Amino acid sequence: MNTSAATLTAQDVHRIYKIGGHELPVLRGLNVEVAPGEKVFLCGQSGSGKTTLLYVLGGLEKPTSGDVLVHGKSLYHGSAKERALARNRTMGFVFQHYFLLPELTALENVMLPAMIGGRQAEARARELLDRVGLTPRLDHLPTELSGGEQQRVAIARALINDPGILYADEPTGNLDSSTGSGVMDMLMSVVAESKKTLVVVTHDQSLAKLGDRLLILKEGKLVAG
Repeated sequence: MNTSAATLTAQDVHRIYKIGGHELPVLRGLNVEVAPGEKVFLCGQSGSGKTTLLYVLGGLEKPTSGDVLVHGKSLYHGSAKERALARNRTMGFVFQHYFLLPELTALENVMLPAMIGGRQAEARARELLDRVGLTPRLDHLPTELSGGEQQRVAIARALINDPGILYADEPTGNLDSSTGSGVMDMLMSVVAESKKTLVVVTHDQSLAKLGDRLLILKEGKLVAG
Protein backbone atom coordinates (compact mmCIF):
# COMPACT_ATOMS: atom_id res chain seq x y z
CA MET A 1 0.00 0.00 0.00
CA ASN A 2 1.21 3.51 -0.77
CA THR A 3 1.73 5.20 2.61
CA SER A 4 0.19 8.42 1.32
CA ALA A 5 -3.02 6.49 0.60
CA ALA A 6 -3.20 4.91 4.05
CA THR A 7 -5.50 6.26 6.74
CA LEU A 8 -3.19 4.96 9.45
CA THR A 9 0.51 4.10 9.32
CA ALA A 10 2.82 2.90 12.10
CA GLN A 11 6.50 3.33 11.25
CA ASP A 12 9.08 1.24 13.14
CA VAL A 13 7.20 1.66 16.42
CA HIS A 14 8.95 0.61 19.62
CA ARG A 15 7.51 0.90 23.12
CA ILE A 16 9.75 0.13 26.08
CA TYR A 17 8.64 0.37 29.71
CA LYS A 18 11.18 0.99 32.45
CA ILE A 19 10.32 -0.93 35.61
CA GLY A 20 12.59 -0.94 38.64
CA GLY A 21 15.66 -0.07 36.63
CA HIS A 22 14.92 -2.72 34.02
CA GLU A 23 13.66 -2.26 30.47
CA LEU A 24 10.65 -4.21 29.27
CA PRO A 25 10.20 -4.04 25.49
CA VAL A 26 6.51 -4.38 24.60
CA LEU A 27 6.49 -3.29 20.94
CA ARG A 28 9.50 -4.20 18.84
CA GLY A 29 9.71 -2.25 15.59
CA LEU A 30 6.17 -2.62 14.29
CA ASN A 31 5.15 -1.42 10.84
CA VAL A 32 1.44 -1.36 10.05
CA GLU A 33 -0.67 0.27 7.37
CA VAL A 34 -4.46 0.48 7.47
CA ALA A 35 -6.38 1.50 4.38
CA PRO A 36 -9.34 3.90 4.39
CA GLY A 37 -12.47 2.05 5.49
CA GLU A 38 -10.55 -1.11 6.39
CA LYS A 39 -11.60 -3.17 9.41
CA VAL A 40 -8.53 -4.63 11.13
CA PHE A 41 -8.54 -6.94 14.15
CA LEU A 42 -5.49 -7.20 16.44
CA CYS A 43 -5.18 -10.53 18.26
CA GLY A 44 -2.62 -12.14 20.51
CA GLN A 45 -2.11 -13.60 23.93
CA SER A 46 -2.16 -11.44 27.04
CA GLY A 47 1.07 -9.44 27.12
CA SER A 48 1.64 -9.64 23.38
CA GLY A 49 1.40 -5.85 23.02
CA LYS A 50 -1.91 -5.55 21.20
CA THR A 51 -3.52 -3.02 23.56
CA THR A 52 -0.29 -1.00 23.73
CA LEU A 53 -0.26 -0.91 19.92
CA LEU A 54 -3.85 0.31 19.81
CA TYR A 55 -3.04 3.05 22.35
CA VAL A 56 -0.01 4.12 20.33
CA LEU A 57 -2.02 4.16 17.09
CA GLY A 58 -4.70 6.21 18.82
CA GLY A 59 -2.39 8.84 20.27
CA LEU A 60 -3.01 7.70 23.85
CA GLU A 61 0.51 6.45 24.54
CA LYS A 62 3.66 7.88 23.02
CA PRO A 63 6.04 5.34 21.46
CA THR A 64 9.62 5.16 22.71
CA SER A 65 10.69 5.52 19.09
CA GLY A 66 9.04 5.49 15.70
CA ASP A 67 5.97 7.40 14.61
CA VAL A 68 2.33 7.08 13.62
CA LEU A 69 0.82 8.91 10.65
CA VAL A 70 -2.90 9.69 10.61
CA HIS A 71 -4.11 10.74 7.16
CA GLY A 72 -0.44 11.31 6.29
CA LYS A 73 0.29 13.61 9.24
CA SER A 74 2.59 12.73 12.13
CA LEU A 75 0.77 12.09 15.39
CA TYR A 76 3.82 12.40 17.65
CA HIS A 77 6.00 15.13 16.14
CA GLY A 78 3.59 17.84 17.28
CA SER A 79 2.62 19.00 20.75
CA ALA A 80 0.44 17.11 23.23
CA LYS A 81 -2.29 19.70 22.60
CA GLU A 82 -2.18 19.04 18.86
CA ARG A 83 -2.38 15.30 19.52
CA ALA A 84 -5.39 15.75 21.79
CA LEU A 85 -7.09 17.83 19.11
CA ALA A 86 -6.40 15.14 16.52
CA ARG A 87 -7.93 12.51 18.80
CA ASN A 88 -11.05 14.59 19.38
CA ARG A 89 -11.60 15.39 15.72
CA THR A 90 -10.50 12.27 13.86
CA MET A 91 -10.78 9.33 16.28
CA GLY A 92 -13.38 7.58 18.39
CA PHE A 93 -12.70 5.09 21.18
CA VAL A 94 -14.66 2.16 22.63
CA PHE A 95 -13.14 0.52 25.71
CA GLN A 96 -13.80 -2.74 27.55
CA HIS A 97 -14.86 -0.93 30.73
CA TYR A 98 -17.06 1.64 28.93
CA PHE A 99 -15.68 4.65 30.90
CA LEU A 100 -19.01 6.43 31.04
CA LEU A 101 -19.22 9.26 33.56
CA PRO A 102 -21.58 7.98 36.29
CA GLU A 103 -23.18 11.35 37.02
CA LEU A 104 -24.18 11.94 33.39
CA THR A 105 -27.14 10.45 31.53
CA ALA A 106 -26.67 8.35 28.41
CA LEU A 107 -27.46 11.40 26.29
CA GLU A 108 -24.99 13.60 28.17
CA ASN A 109 -22.24 10.97 27.96
CA VAL A 110 -22.68 10.76 24.19
CA MET A 111 -22.60 14.55 23.84
CA LEU A 112 -19.44 14.97 25.93
CA PRO A 113 -16.73 14.68 23.21
CA ALA A 114 -18.58 17.24 21.09
CA MET A 115 -18.86 19.61 24.05
CA ILE A 116 -15.13 19.26 24.71
CA GLY A 117 -14.59 20.32 21.11
CA GLY A 118 -16.84 23.35 21.63
CA ARG A 119 -19.81 22.00 19.71
CA GLN A 120 -23.45 21.50 20.62
CA ALA A 121 -24.60 18.10 19.42
CA GLU A 122 -27.79 17.10 21.23
CA ALA A 123 -29.68 16.37 18.03
CA ARG A 124 -26.86 14.17 16.71
CA ALA A 125 -26.52 12.43 20.08
CA ARG A 126 -30.22 11.60 20.07
CA GLU A 127 -29.90 10.31 16.51
CA LEU A 128 -26.96 8.07 17.44
CA LEU A 129 -28.69 6.69 20.52
CA ASP A 130 -31.67 5.88 18.33
CA ARG A 131 -29.31 4.16 15.88
CA VAL A 132 -28.02 1.88 18.64
CA GLY A 133 -31.53 1.20 19.92
CA LEU A 134 -31.42 3.26 23.11
CA THR A 135 -33.94 6.06 22.58
CA PRO A 136 -36.02 4.83 25.56
CA ARG A 137 -32.90 4.94 27.77
CA LEU A 138 -31.31 8.27 26.89
CA ASP A 139 -32.17 9.90 30.23
CA HIS A 140 -30.86 6.96 32.27
CA LEU A 141 -27.61 7.02 34.25
CA PRO A 142 -24.98 4.33 33.54
CA THR A 143 -25.90 2.48 36.76
CA GLU A 144 -29.43 2.11 35.38
CA LEU A 145 -28.18 0.44 32.19
CA SER A 146 -27.06 -3.11 31.50
CA GLY A 147 -23.50 -3.80 30.36
CA GLY A 148 -24.60 -4.19 26.76
CA GLU A 149 -26.54 -0.92 26.92
CA GLN A 150 -23.54 0.88 28.40
CA GLN A 151 -21.34 -0.35 25.57
CA ARG A 152 -23.91 0.84 23.02
CA VAL A 153 -23.79 4.27 24.66
CA ALA A 154 -19.99 4.12 24.35
CA ILE A 155 -20.28 3.31 20.65
CA ALA A 156 -22.62 6.26 20.12
CA ARG A 157 -20.20 8.49 22.06
CA ALA A 158 -17.31 7.33 19.87
CA LEU A 159 -19.26 8.42 16.78
CA ILE A 160 -20.47 11.83 17.98
CA ASN A 161 -17.70 13.83 16.27
CA ASP A 162 -17.97 11.75 13.07
CA PRO A 163 -14.36 10.51 13.30
CA GLY A 164 -12.69 8.76 10.40
CA ILE A 165 -11.14 6.10 12.65
CA LEU A 166 -12.70 4.02 15.42
CA TYR A 167 -10.59 2.10 17.95
CA ALA A 168 -12.16 -0.64 20.07
CA ASP A 169 -10.22 -2.30 22.89
CA GLU A 170 -11.81 -5.63 23.88
CA PRO A 171 -15.31 -4.17 23.29
CA THR A 172 -17.02 -7.42 24.33
CA GLY A 173 -14.63 -8.30 27.16
CA ASN A 174 -17.11 -7.49 29.95
CA LEU A 175 -20.14 -9.00 28.25
CA ASP A 176 -21.60 -12.48 28.02
CA SER A 177 -21.32 -14.15 24.63
CA SER A 178 -24.87 -13.37 23.50
CA THR A 179 -24.74 -9.70 24.53
CA GLY A 180 -21.21 -9.37 23.13
CA SER A 181 -22.30 -10.79 19.79
CA GLY A 182 -25.11 -8.24 19.61
CA VAL A 183 -22.76 -5.38 20.44
CA MET A 184 -20.24 -6.51 17.80
CA ASP A 185 -22.97 -6.82 15.17
CA MET A 186 -24.10 -3.30 16.07
CA LEU A 187 -20.55 -1.93 15.90
CA MET A 188 -19.81 -3.56 12.54
CA SER A 189 -23.13 -2.38 11.10
CA VAL A 190 -22.56 1.23 12.17
CA VAL A 191 -18.98 1.18 10.87
CA ALA A 192 -20.05 -0.23 7.50
CA GLU A 193 -22.88 2.27 7.07
CA SER A 194 -20.68 5.25 7.87
CA LYS A 195 -17.59 3.89 6.06
CA LYS A 196 -15.30 4.23 9.09
CA THR A 197 -11.85 2.75 9.46
CA LEU A 198 -11.90 0.32 12.39
CA VAL A 199 -9.14 -1.17 14.56
CA VAL A 200 -10.28 -3.74 17.14
CA VAL A 201 -8.21 -5.43 19.86
CA THR A 202 -9.58 -8.78 20.96
CA HIS A 203 -8.31 -12.01 22.47
CA ASP A 204 -11.02 -13.87 20.54
CA GLN A 205 -9.80 -14.76 17.05
CA SER A 206 -13.28 -15.97 16.13
CA LEU A 207 -14.35 -12.31 16.04
CA ALA A 208 -11.73 -11.59 13.40
CA LYS A 209 -13.93 -13.14 10.72
CA LEU A 210 -16.01 -9.97 10.98
CA GLY A 211 -13.12 -7.84 9.74
CA ASP A 212 -11.12 -7.45 6.55
CA ARG A 213 -7.77 -8.43 8.04
CA LEU A 214 -6.34 -10.17 11.10
CA LEU A 215 -3.03 -9.07 12.64
CA ILE A 216 -1.53 -11.41 15.23
CA LEU A 217 1.02 -10.10 17.71
CA LYS A 218 3.47 -12.23 19.66
CA GLU A 219 6.00 -10.74 22.06
CA GLY A 220 5.66 -7.31 20.49
CA LYS A 221 6.08 -8.39 16.88
CA LEU A 222 3.66 -9.15 14.08
CA VAL A 223 3.66 -12.84 13.27
CA ALA A 224 0.75 -12.71 10.79
CA GLY A 225 -1.18 -10.18 8.82
